[in-house]
Amino acid sequence: MSLSIYDVSVPVLTRGLNILSTYLDKAEAHTKEKGIDPSVIIHARLFPDMLPLSGQIQRASDTSKAAMGRLTGVEMPSFPDTEQTFGELKERLAKTVTFLQSVDRKAFEGSEERKVEMKFGSDPVVLSGATFALSFMIPNFFFHVTTAHDILRHNGVPIGKRDYLGPFDKV
Repeated sequence: MSLSIYDVSVPVLTRGLNILSTYLDKAEAHTKEKGIDPSVIIHARLFPDMLPLSGQIQRASDTSKAAMGRLTGVEMPSFPDTEQTFGELKERLAKTVTFLQSVDRKAFEGSEERKVEMKFGSDPVVLSGATFALSFMIPNFFFHVTTAHDILRHNGVPIGKRDYLGPFDKV
């Protein structure tokens, strides 16, 4: 069986977004248990020039939505970055998952060769869909998932590697 661009995008991104949602559940429970103002965790950063937890969730969502547009040409929804609570962040993740799952597998046909143009500063870069998916989309997405994980661990939320890996589909 060969893997398609659909296989390395929609299920992978959906899984990661669901793991982030579980993280938010655990973070909310932690703030309640420890009597911490939830905004402390939501606005926590690893370093002053890095995005806070809310920004990491928003960028994981944006990376997922934008990938669908770049790989298939479907119109992607726009979500303003206004989330201030765990519930609002979870709602954003759920809306992103719903959008990902609405993209028809057939829309990915030929996407491995589709030209994807991206701009890094003023420099445009054109990649094949396969190169975009494997060399940008997946690493960028997991950068934000990992950073969210690290922010939560740094702030005492009891999550670990097993949480990061999430549940597995058993054969």
